[in-house]
Amino acid sequence: MKLANHLCGRWQEGGGEGLALLDPVSGEPLVSVSSEGLDLAEALAFARREGGRALRAMTYEMRAAALTRVADVLQAKRADYFDISLRNSGATEADAGFDVDGAIFTLKAYARAGKVLGAGRCLREGARVPLAKDGVFQGQHFLVPMSGAAIFINAFNFPAWGLWEKAAPALLAGMPVFVKPATPTAWLAQRMVADVVEAGVLPPGALSIVCGSARDLLDHVGECDVVSFTGSADTAARIRNHPAVVARAVRINVEADSVNSAILGPDAVPGSAEFDLAVKEIVRELSIKAGQKCTAIRRVLAPAPVARALADAVAARLAKMPVGNPRTTGVRIGPLVSKAQQTAALAGLAKLREDAEVVYGGDPDFVPVDADPRQAAFVQPTLLFCEKGLAARYVHDVEVFGPVATVLPYADAAEAVAIARRGGGSLVASVYSADPAFVGALVPAIADLHGRIMVVDAAVGSNHTGHGNVMPTCLHGGPGRAGGGEELGGLRALAMYHRRHVVQGGPAVLELLSQEAVDAALLGA
Repeated sequence: MKLANHLCGRWQEGGGEGLALLDPVSGEPLVSVSSEGLDLAEALAFARREGGRALRAMTYEMRAAALTRVADVLQAKRADYFDISLRNSGATEADAGFDVDGAIFTLKAYARAGKVLGAGRCLREGARVPLAKDGVFQGQHFLVPMSGAAIFINAFNFPAWGLWEKAAPALLAGMPVFVKPATPTAWLAQRMVADVVEAGVLPPGALSIVCGSARDLLDHVGECDVVSFTGSADTAARIRNHPAVVARAVRINVEADSVNSAILGPDAVPGSAEFDLAVKEIVRELSIKAGQKCTAIRRVLAPAPVARALADAVAARLAKMPVGNPRTTGVRIGPLVSKAQQTAALAGLAKLREDAEVVYGGDPDFVPVDADPRQAAFVQPTLLFCEKGLAARYVHDVEVFGPVATVLPYADAAEAVAIARRGGGSLVASVYSADPAFVGALVPAIADLHGRIMVVDAAVGSNHTGHGNVMPTCLHGGPGRAGGGEELGGLRALAMYHRRHVVQGGPAVLELLSQEAVDAALLGA
């Protein structure tokens, strides 16, 4: 079966045989995708013209209601999406839930939040600015929905959440969505779009999808489009430097590589709640999605006196987690999504081993449960230990996109800060400590290089939302090598899809233009 593309308000099949999507356990071909011969310029124009116009004619609360209907459609098809996740991504039930349920949760969160914007169609920012002594000439800042398309070029690891965490704020803002999912796992995103289109809960042109190669898509971007990319730093650089993007100053949002850290404080000793919470979270980050998360823990920073004990505790837990075919009862960790990803992960692991010793895993003869290693795309969960600290050549730069992490001992808080910052910009760091002096010094010292910092102590306990779990109400993104982008953060995300401008004129003019505007301060409420 070849997956169709939804463009110009209708389903269109690309030419040729297409590229096969495979089961990462058996290697069996599932479906194929192709964008060959499709008119992407006209598809973008249709989305802007038809979808954008219809969405902008709606109020914020009307668009919020549409998001609720989208979420209801997806909820009704949840079992189908879990099946596709199992077959195309090798997802365990927990993995599929992380992706599919996370997508539905995010949509519902934006549907609820959007109601506070009421019957407005644009945003009024701040008070009027007097520009003449007698008040007859003033300035007012506004934010209006951009008249282009929100173009999403997504990663393979979250075909459901990766689509809807971007689409929810874009649709709520009034911009049509044009998504190009990563090819290896495009089936789930395509099926979700198909179900939403069939349900008729969004205007024609509000939701488009092209599967397979992006081809000349970026050649046709315009000044009022937004391009949001999740993936490698190399691809991000090509997008940023694309001639059309540069010439038209197209707004770009990027989430790229990230060597995230978990940091134990000096008080997180064996037997303490903080130590146990850290061990549990490190193991969870190595197991969920087989470590294929942009937010997964890649480096574990621990005080030198407890670093070995921490590594041993993590290794002991990993040894109890069966790795193999997710269809088999008891399996806790599944495969990577493809043989190509397996090859890339093993190559990265080889580099890390030049800096570090293997504490657990890394067995070249590893045999997964109920799977042929010659056909399947497994990587054995691997924990390494690196004594080199800041002198390590690869540990701070190579992100192995799989179930791999490295423990690094540190001597004092200053060295912990230096090692965390050596990652060059990360999506998230988690801190396990109840020591106010340590936390108070560490967090401000690493904050400018991290999009999110999660602090866990005994009082928080298991109530935290997770190192790798992205909440729709909190910022997702990071500086430097993490891409420099920002997503989510509640209604703050709508700013990406609005254009700020100032109108200068008399009070009557500004009052007229403010009639359909709501206070932009609500975005940060």
